[in-house]
Amino acid sequence: MKHGFPLRSGYALLALAAACGTLAGAAPATARPAPPSIEFANPDSQALFGTAYAAALQNLLQTNTIGYDARYDRSDLLDPATGLLRAGGGYDQPWTRDASINSWNAASLLDPALAKNTLWAVVDKDASGALRVQQDDQQWDQVVWVTAAWHHYLVTGDRDFLQDAYRTATDTLTIREHATTAGFNATYGLFTGASFFNDGIAGYPAPPADATESVSTGSMPWPGVASGMYLSTNALYYGAYVNAANMAGKLRRPGQEAAGYRSKAAALRTAINQHFWNPGTGLYDYQLLADGSRGAYQEGTGLAFALLFGIANPAQARSIAGHARELPWGMPDTYPNWARYSDAQPGRHNAVVWPLVQGLWAKALAAQGEQNAFAAETARLAKLAGGNSGFWEIYNGTTGVVDGGWQRLGDTVKFHWGSEPDQTWSATAFLDMIHSGLFGLTFTDRGLSFAPRLPAGWGDVTLRNLRYRGANLTVALHGAGTTIRSFTLDGQAAPTEVPATLTGDHTVDVTLTGAPAGDRDGDAVPDDRDRCADTGGTAALGGCPDPAHLEAEDARNSGGVKTNVNHTGYSGRAFLDGLWAQGATSSFTVHRTTTAPERGTITVRYANANSDTRTMTLSVNGQAVRQVGFPKVADSWDAWGTTSFADVPLSGRDPVVTLSYAPGDTGSINLDWLGYRS
Repeated sequence: MKHGFPLRSGYALLALAAACGTLAGAAPATARPAPPSIEFANPDSQALFGTAYAAALQNLLQTNTIGYDARYDRSDLLDPATGLLRAGGGYDQPWTRDASINSWNAASLLDPALAKNTLWAVVDKDASGALRVQQDDQQWDQVVWVTAAWHHYLVTGDRDFLQDAYRTATDTLTIREHATTAGFNATYGLFTGASFFNDGIAGYPAPPADATESVSTGSMPWPGVASGMYLSTNALYYGAYVNAANMAGKLRRPGQEAAGYRSKAAALRTAINQHFWNPGTGLYDYQLLADGSRGAYQEGTGLAFALLFGIANPAQARSIAGHARELPWGMPDTYPNWARYSDAQPGRHNAVVWPLVQGLWAKALAAQGEQNAFAAETARLAKLAGGNSGFWEIYNGTTGVVDGGWQRLGDTVKFHWGSEPDQTWSATAFLDMIHSGLFGLTFTDRGLSFAPRLPAGWGDVTLRNLRYRGANLTVALHGAGTTIRSFTLDGQAAPTEVPATLTGDHTVDVTLTGAPAGDRDGDAVPDDRDRCADTGGTAALGGCPDPAHLEAEDARNSGGVKTNVNHTGYSGRAFLDGLWAQGATSSFTVHRTTTAPERGTITVRYANANSDTRTMTLSVNGQAVRQVGFPKVADSWDAWGTTSFADVPLSGRDPVVTLSYAPGDTGSINLDWLGYRS
């Protein structure tokens, strides 16, 4: 449950309305400037990160951009000629936290008009006409909107937007400060209510939950959650106060307004450090219940916000970076498994991986100078997207398969929820990893500054067609590290910030040094000499995988192909399914020590419980070689067989072998691994 059971019920009504033709149509046809593009000199980096970047752009700017809908124009500030962002597949609404996170992560930079409309789509007016963030049943963390709005101003310089955003921020903060539910607890100096985005009870230990989740699937109906205090939510209030003060200062409001917000921010920071910091774990605790009992658990977004907003002092920040626990596939939502969950049945908001969380954590790691940890988290998300045909809602933190986790639903105590595809905030999380993390883009009143973090092994990288206000930038990074050895603008030495007044086409060229030594993939090939620095391999192939056995779950997949574990007998951590319709593809990079042309044999381990031989098209570097057959193996999908295809031509150092469900094919097989031998 991403957004609470009541809102999923509401989605059914929206789906019915769409079926009846009452929803707004497709996104407007207004011409957009061409989106950015990224190019890595290292082919493996391009295949991993470049492919994920292109997929994330498509997710944001095409798949999840919808047309103007008057139902969301309750602020009277939307532009009818501009669309807005939905939350993603299965979630057609622009919910507050999604609208805020997606604008903050990427949309304000990549499509300012779209981001602006999306932010206003979650704002309404009270009876007196005062602007406020919509007061729905997800109100506890709505102040994330304030931080997103301030960021939007820094990116765009839109002062008219800032005027209305400040009115919205002040009215919303006043509402929350005086609310009886999800309001301010003066005893502790903290705000009450659920943790950021954890609207399902699976995100909470017992207490405040219980072993059977007997009260509700949602979190706020539980008295202990509603009256409890959580790290992430209070960190967001701190950020909101700081950014409300920034707005007041920029708008030259009476001095006491900015001072008042800064005073509240300082008091809240003190309370967070008093009640959540745990010297024993070296981390902030996750929860504080109304009776004063603390929960020494880990919350990914809470720790990220504490670092990003400067709630943690430098010593605390180093401790967090050193002690936070990650799962094999990334930073979990909460940790460890609650007693009622396990690795076999992880809770939906517990020890699972949400790309939303990964993105915030990676941004925080980059800001702390934890370059190798940032690189590892970014690579994990790129692999999750590349292996599963795009950016899903939730993944299993141990296996990396698409998995919605477990949580009560109705009378079913342990219900296995689905994970929705095409999630906008999963895609914008990756875009932010590239923009804020890799290229180190930071927006200020004065302009756009650069603090790049180019990990060893990724190779030189160029970001083209990056539009910032009136400028169109090409940004090239060379070397590796975080220390800037040279910085030029159009070939001339320059400060590491381009002014907000810059217009036209310009090239920023940055040479970096000082990358930390390491071996992120643990294959005994140092990162700075590893052609595949984030994928385990062999020294003979420069750190890249042996092509004699390539696990299918590590392939680049599209067209609905994804990892699964719902059958037995596969090797590795998972197998591939989803090869069920035309357009489904699985691509394997065959790393070699030579560029010379040669012919070899492809062997595939697969499952086919259909009644006949199934066919796929075998291609190399995008050129079809021939249609190949996969005979029936058995009547069970738990049975696996192998088949080989001889005389397959390869050329180049890193040719890509693809199996696709092309026109004329019958597909519908599962894949376990592919091997190549010359």
